[in-house]
Amino acid sequence: MQLGMIGLGKMGANMTKRLLAGGHHIIVTDLNPDAIAAATRDGASGAQSVADMVQQMAVPRAIWVMVPSGKPTEETITRLMSMLSPGDLVIDGGNSNYKDSVRRGAMLAEKGLHFVDAGTSGGVWGLKEGYSLMVGGSAEAIALIRPILETLAPAPDQGWGHVGHVGAGHFTKMIHNGIEYGLMQAYAEGFEILRAKQEFDLDLHQIAEIWRFGSVVRSWLLDLTANALEADQELSDIKGWVADSGEGRWTVQEAIDQSVPAPVITLSLMARFTSRQDESYAAKLLAAMRNQFGGHAVKRE
Repeated sequence: MQLGMIGLGKMGANMTKRLLAGGHHIIVTDLNPDAIAAATRDGASGAQSVADMVQQMAVPRAIWVMVPSGKPTEETITRLMSMLSPGDLVIDGGNSNYKDSVRRGAMLAEKGLHFVDAGTSGGVWGLKEGYSLMVGGSAEAIALIRPILETLAPAPDQGWGHVGHVGAGHFTKMIHNGIEYGLMQAYAEGFEILRAKQEFDLDLHQIAEIWRFGSVVRSWLLDLTANALEADQELSDIKGWVADSGEGRWTVQEAIDQSVPAPVITLSLMARFTSRQDESYAAKLLAAMRNQFGGHAVKRE
């Protein structure tokens, strides 16, 4: 099945490279002409627009959408609906809300089009290591793109799976990212406690390297932590401001909706919000209350 790729950001471009290395023919398009040119140098065919890409492709077509979630994805999929033929397939590999994916799948099905929501993890390392793919859709749709999924994954039988009907892929990826929030926060807090014990003059990079082998807390995130600590343990060129992609928020909301306690994931999300405050009004008020009831000292501006 011929594949088109819409969106050549870092992950889309790397996925294209991995597919080309696996012998697939890819037609690409992006708003940035330089990104298209770079992909064609790697062996892809270029298209100047989505319409141009669709016209170049033989049916049945499979089109992988790798654009930002929300409005860009909505607009892209809506445009594709009017251009594709029954039996064609659209894959959303971005971080869309699973509820939007369920709705979009139903919308495309009315036109006779297949839809697959592909929760995709691997980041900048996916080109070399392969991508973890959690895919939702019909068995027929997954069968059509199975060779593509097997090429993108770390191995044909590892790191990917058909997890359920439309929406299940992005739901699974959402929970994956929620767990990621909690793991990252635990590592961050643990290393800060180690750093605070100044009397031991601990080498944080050394400790990370020790834990990477044989320890029950070893993980890829710990590998990346060791990389970050190797050059500069003080992380002097990084500001302690942490963004969130939205999936952590959605995970917390889902926990509330399903009445499932998720204190670690919830608090890790709150910690990211705290990181964005130059000064916390809540912390100020806590200090003021301690001063009021116990006469505890406060630091003045």
